[in-house]
Amino acid sequence: QVQLVESGGGLVQAGGSLRLSCAASGRFFSSYAMGWFRQAPGKEREFVAASSWNRGNTYYADSVQGRFTISRDNAKNTVYLQMNSLKPEDTAVYYCAARYTVVVPLREDEYDYWGQGTQVTVSS
Repeated sequence: QVQLVESGGGLVQAGGSLRLSCAASGRFFSSYAMGWFRQAPGKEREFVAASSWNRGNTYYADSVQGRFTISRDNAKNTVYLQMNSLKPEDTAVYYCAARYTVVVPLREDEYDYWGQGTQVTVSS
C-alpha cells in the first residue's frame, strides 16, 4: 500500500514557476513508476508527466514538454514536478500517481495509487 501526499501548489503569475512535491509512504518506492496528472475545471483529468522507477525514462505531454520537468529522489520517497513558464491554461488540480511496474504507465487507468491533489492557479 502506498499513500501519496502532494504539496507546493499555489497562485502564480503567468511566466512564473512552481515546484510540486509528492511524498510517498510505504515500502519499495524506488520500484514504482510515478506520474503527474491534472484536471482543470470542467475537463477530464489528463496526463502531464511520468518517470520510471530508476529515472531512466521520462515522458511528457506535448503541452508541457520543455517547460515541466519530472524528477524523483528515491532516498526521500519523493517525486517532483518543476513547472516553468507557466500559462493560465496550466491552471488545474495536480495529482501524483504510482504504480508498481517497470513499464511507465501513461494512462490514468493504469495507476493504482493517487494523491489528493494540489491546486495550481496561474493568473494572466
